[in-house]
Parts: sequence; C-alpha cells; structure tokens
Amino acid sequence: MYFERDDLTLTLLEVDVPHTIRDLLTRKEAEELLDHLQKWNGKAKSQWKARADKHQAAIDGGDAFEYAKVVKELSRMEAEGTLRPRDKAHLNQSMDLLVEEISRTLKKSSDQARKLIEKAASA
Repeated sequence: MYFERDDLTLTLLEVDVPHTIRDLLTRKEAEELLDHLQKWNGKAKSQWKARADKHQAAIDGGDAFEYAKVVKELSRMEAEGTLRPRDKAHLNQSMDLLVEEISRTLKKSSDQARKLIEKAASA
C-alpha cells in the first residue's frame, strides 16, 4: 500500500487489514463533516500539554470528524496568534489528513479541498 502524501509504502498482512484500515468517507459523510466543521463551536484546552495530548490522540484515532475539531480549534488559536510549535504541527497534520480525505472523497484537487475546509473552519 502506498501513501502519496508521505511517500510511504506500508505492507500489512491481509488478516490485519480490517483492523488497521478504514474506508474513505462517503460523499454524504464528507458533506456532513464540512457542515460539522462549520457549526462546531468547541474550544481548545488552555493548558498546552493537555491540549497537545488531546489533539495527538485525535490524530492517532483516525476519525476524520476528530481531525476536523483539531483544525477548528487550532485555526481559531492561530488567528489569535497563540499557537505553540506543537499546536502548529498538529494543525498542519490534521489539515493534511482532512485535505486528503475530502479531496479523494469529493474528487477535488488538494487546493480545492483545502479551500473548502478553510472556509468551513473560519465560520
């Protein structure tokens, strides 16, 4: 299996695939994700270590809706100028994961998907 974004090749045993890999979002789920991103009003934790741990867990969990929350929280903090280096890394990683998911599901270019995500996150 080849992952274009990271230029990474991964080999798995066939029996491990169902427990390791999930399907892409459906078109409906991708549209729901963008709507969720636009409407979600959560706030990042103020204590940087707790925030970083929460965001890393969201990234590691593999749920696109959780990536969206990380993007929204950290985009707000970025607009306020309060991002720490680890926050910035989490924002970039979550954004890259969402862009990849949305672009493939909605058959958009990476730039088009990024614009859709940024628009939803800025609402």
